[in-house]
Amino acid sequence: MVLNKSHGNMYPWVTHTWNPIKGCKHACRYCYVKELETRYQYDTSPRFVEKELKTNLGNSRVIFIGSTGDMWGEWMSSDSIERVLDRCREFDNTYVFQTKNPKRFLEFDGRFPKKSILGTTIETNKYVERITEAPDISNRVEAMKRVAGQKFVSIEPILRFDLERLVRIIFQIQPSFVTIGADSKNHYLLEPSGEQVRQLLERLGKFTEVRPKTNLRRLLKRSSY
Repeated sequence: MVLNKSHGNMYPWVTHTWNPIKGCKHACRYCYVKELETRYQYDTSPRFVEKELKTNLGNSRVIFIGSTGDMWGEWMSSDSIERVLDRCREFDNTYVFQTKNPKRFLEFDGRFPKKSILGTTIETNKYVERITEAPDISNRVEAMKRVAGQKFVSIEPILRFDLERLVRIIFQIQPSFVTIGADSKNHYLLEPSGEQVRQLLERLGKFTEVRPKTNLRRLLKRSSY
């Protein structure tokens, strides 16, 4: 097994991805993996791929674990997750774990590799019907407030939001940084205006590092940010 070099819409600060646990049941309307299933008959069923544990993860890399699913979903066994963490600890890398079910991070508190970054997705502070079957935003926020160590919030794809409320919940999490991106695959989502996005970038930048993704330019248009 080999690592995959980071490409496409992955975070630019990530060097590689590794997928020992694949698949997801959150059924997010904007999920790119679902499109792989339709176009290339990709298997999106949740599963632990044991042979991936033989992968040489190398050293001095930034590896996103689980880019083709959510390894922290309620459907995944704790033993499978623990075995992935064990393998990560055998190498000196920075590991990025992201989930829409961050309460499971708390189950493994103290057992993550030393250089781990834990994140969750918060698309908006508002309820958006039929976008996802993932845990409610409020549940994600409450869990991330309790997560220790380096952590981040991904606002992607960014949806229409209430500025004051969204800033408040991000502040409560106290993330090391926030990434913000737009819908890249034309899913006809309810998106904010460029001015609203600019205001959000400015407000978040007052208390944390903000890392806009290149796909945000479509919404910002001629922004000088």
